[in-house]
Amino acid sequence: MKTRKSLIAAVAGAGVLSIALATLPLAQADPTGPPTYRKLAGGGSDTTQSLTNALAEIIVDGGEKVIGSYDAIGTPTITTKDPVANPKCKDIPRPNGSTAGRDALLKSLQAADGCFQFARSSSSRGTFTSTPSMTWVPFATDALTFAVRSDGDVPRELTKAQIVAIFKCEVPSIQPALVQVGSGTRNSWLDYVGIPRDFQPSQYPCLVPQKDGGTFPGNLPQEHDGRELKKNQIMPYSAAVYQAQLYGTAPDRRGRAVIGVIDGVVPTVINTSFSGVRQMFNIIPTAKVTDTSSLEYKVFVGKDSLICKAKPQINLQGFGDLVDPSQCGSTSSRS
Repeated sequence: MKTRKSLIAAVAGAGVLSIALATLPLAQADPTGPPTYRKLAGGGSDTTQSLTNALAEIIVDGGEKVIGSYDAIGTPTITTKDPVANPKCKDIPRPNGSTAGRDALLKSLQAADGCFQFARSSSSRGTFTSTPSMTWVPFATDALTFAVRSDGDVPRELTKAQIVAIFKCEVPSIQPALVQVGSGTRNSWLDYVGIPRDFQPSQYPCLVPQKDGGTFPGNLPQEHDGRELKKNQIMPYSAAVYQAQLYGTAPDRRGRAVIGVIDGVVPTVINTSFSGVRQMFNIIPTAKVTDTSSLEYKVFVGKDSLICKAKPQINLQGFGDLVDPSQCGSTSSRS
């Protein structure tokens, strides 16, 4: 609680820049309050949805909220723009996860329909390429660790080598619960344990549901939702999201899940010796990277962007600064 109180105190003394600074209540799902339809609409990552929803409440342009962030889970469809003026933006399938958010933005850009202007991503670009080009803009860090049940059979302290063995199906007594396909957390975790993102069911059957040719019982869990975690299961989990759920700034979906310790190092975003630290991104059209008059540029690009100036609020949601703070808003990663 001491750290949390000090962060709140830091916010109280930070004053007002070009964003409205305030302590962050429980972030609301999807845009709330006026305007109903925001100039910058985006979806995707479950990991950063509550953070982006909270930032959407304080980042303004000309006194108006501009970020419309749509959660990964909720109603099956979303409407991101006024359906009378933009009928193609009505009843769009809700993007669940970083990959779905990325693909929804790309589809919108290719159709030039204006339905999406950005996407949330908790995984790096990897080898992905696209036409038109898109840019992965980093703005925060997260500590990606594992979760097990507090009353379960899986140890709460493991080495990375043990985790790799578990997720490579080499420990029959422990069932790895890899989260849903398309999740940025899934991709980041696969990178962490050395498994290709596009692995085949025959390679690691314990990670694939039985209905899809694997041996995992039932459906894969939604990321950062420990409510259905079984006593013999282990799943990847964001330490930042867990903290936000614990302190009530994000919906609490922990259930009996508790986060674990890897190689004796507590998972925190400020501990650079922790092996699971990863960057968080917003994806924007590369065409906006050099358009200094665009709203995308003002909100996302460069260390003086409105997002990067909101560090106290980002910290309140459990996320950390980049290891090199000067890289906040960097535009070097392009598809």
